[in-house]
Amino acid sequence: MGIFDAIRSVLGTSAEADATRDADPEDLFGMSTAYVTMEADLGYTSVGAAALCFSGVDSTDFAETVEDVEAILRAGEEETGTAFEVREDSHGWEWVVLRDDDPEDLVTSVHFAADEFIERGYGSRLLAAVFGFERAGADRSGGGSGGDADRAYWIYSFRRGAYYPFAPQRGKERNQRLEFKLESMLDGELGIEDDESYWYPMWPDRDGGHPWE
Repeated sequence: MGIFDAIRSVLGTSAEADATRDADPEDLFGMSTAYVTMEADLGYTSVGAAALCFSGVDSTDFAETVEDVEAILRAGEEETGTAFEVREDSHGWEWVVLRDDDPEDLVTSVHFAADEFIERGYGSRLLAAVFGFERAGADRSGGGSGGDADRAYWIYSFRRGAYYPFAPQRGKERNQRLEFKLESMLDGELGIEDDESYWYPMWPDRDGGHPWE
């Protein structure tokens, strides 16, 4: 089993036995207050983007479900200005990527998208919701001082029903000190995965990119 097969297993595409409970999009609202804590106590602000990761199904009904998700987000875009795109990465994962400078809008939009998948019977295809943060004053292009070291993510695993931190550094290294600090600061505010073996990384396709890029 390769590394990406292992991640797929942990996030939910083949590890039914690891499911702790059904996907619950209500968990996502915990991120609304976490954004405040991340900025006030840790100096990390939103990168202005979040994403929902899912595994596709080759069926007409699933394609129609994705179209319905897009229709919901398109209506939301007109109201809140939250831009979105649906894309596939090089590992075969599919993403709904949302961009908005208002973190509350990002959380709400991710929730709407996830809820539609679940209502249509595809909750088991949801892998993760990813919320990105950067140290205040960091260069968003990734080309400035610090680069990836200034970034941190909270990943919500739908299969496990819990969040975990991910702090990537260049060379596919992880800032574990920061990850444990995030766990300590947000424990009690977010439902955090207590088994660290499930804190799987979601590496971007390129240096300086986000997991959904």
